[in-house]
Amino acid sequence: MRNSRILLLCILGAALLSSVMSNSSAGGPDECCFKYYPRRLNKNLIRSYYMTDYRCSKTGAILVTQKSRHICVDPSLSWVETIMRSLDEKTF
Repeated sequence: MRNSRILLLCILGAALLSSVMSNSSAGGPDECCFKYYPRRLNKNLIRSYYMTDYRCSKTGAILVTQKSRHICVDPSLSWVETIMRSLDEKTF
């Protein structure tokens, strides 16, 4: 009787541990913008961009420079929209 309880506890512990381990990677977004870069950037220095995850508290665009630096900017600014539009047109 005692052995069956220990076995049951071990199985229950393993099940709980596996569920915690599988959910640890789905906890949240990998990259969010908490502060925007304050100055305007030259569009010739930007190689690409991507948007932050919808789960981030601030919507942000991350501009990737020619030297592979990732810079968070406000996507609603006109100069950022111009850069994103220009990069989108280059891909077509």
